[in-house]
Amino acid sequence: MSQPEPPPEELSIEGAYAVCESIARQEAKNFYYAFRVLPRRRRAAICAVYAFMRHADDLADDERLPSEQRLQNTQQWVKAWHRAATGEPTSNPVFLALRDAQARFNISTELLDQLLQGTMIDLTAATSDAANVPARAEYISAEGKKFAVYRDFNGLYRYCYYVASVVGLVCIKIFGYNDPQAEKLAEETGIAFQLTNILRDVSEDAATGRIYLPLEDLQQHEVAIEELTAHVGNRDLAPQVRSLMQMEAARARHYYKAANDLLPMIAPEGRAALWVLVTIYRRLLQRIEAADYQVFSAKIKVSTAEKIWILLRGFWMSLRLRAMSRQE
Repeated sequence: MSQPEPPPEELSIEGAYAVCESIARQEAKNFYYAFRVLPRRRRAAICAVYAFMRHADDLADDERLPSEQRLQNTQQWVKAWHRAATGEPTSNPVFLALRDAQARFNISTELLDQLLQGTMIDLTAATSDAANVPARAEYISAEGKKFAVYRDFNGLYRYCYYVASVVGLVCIKIFGYNDPQAEKLAEETGIAFQLTNILRDVSEDAATGRIYLPLEDLQQHEVAIEELTAHVGNRDLAPQVRSLMQMEAARARHYYKAANDLLPMIAPEGRAALWVLVTIYRRLLQRIEAADYQVFSAKIKVSTAEKIWILLRGFWMSLRLRAMSRQE
């Protein structure tokens, strides 16, 4: 006979945060390397945000279910979160931890709702007003398949904002900052991260019918949708495809400049964590460029050894910044 679920009050905040940190440790990959250099309370809050986002992503990405069911499941989970966020009793450890982190670091409900919208964008593929979701993606039939493609970079930018920049805006709340200009810079740094992910995953996304490189850019470089899908697993890169990838990489490098200006604005306790993230993602872009944009035959990664070296440098930076902060 199964035991009844314990009442919500029996789950401590510390226990809830421990669950979130376990999720982050298992799943976060690049992000977890940055989490490790944060002081305990900030690290716990970031792990709560990550666990929240991870579960929403898992619901939205469950390929065993049709899109409509995944969207419905995600929306139901969002409603449960909204009830918990208003103070309704809950036994969900992620909700408990995030509610505490939200209050502790002044994270607005609007930002968290935008984060959730980002997890559902690929399911909706619809349009709404500018305050809601990115412009409608076009569906183009190629070789009997339909592909979701943003018409131009403005549409892609808004997609990147919801799936990456919002995460950055939540993170800097936890890292700490005083200059309001940090928010725009965090937004642009998130764009750089997501463009890097898009370049790395072009082959994987094309194989599943998703093209994130804008239609306008494809046409400018005379690259047909069929050419991207034909390159999957192919070691020979067509010159026009390489030219397209070079342009998108240059665009990512442009947005990484925002990170240079953002870092000094972040509080000493959080600055090393941001530095670790920026360094890992920049290094990934460099790996893609060094491979001559050949992302179709193998997935390009930053090695674990290199991430550990970056993490160790981040720890040293964190200790130095905290020592300097105490002396001021």
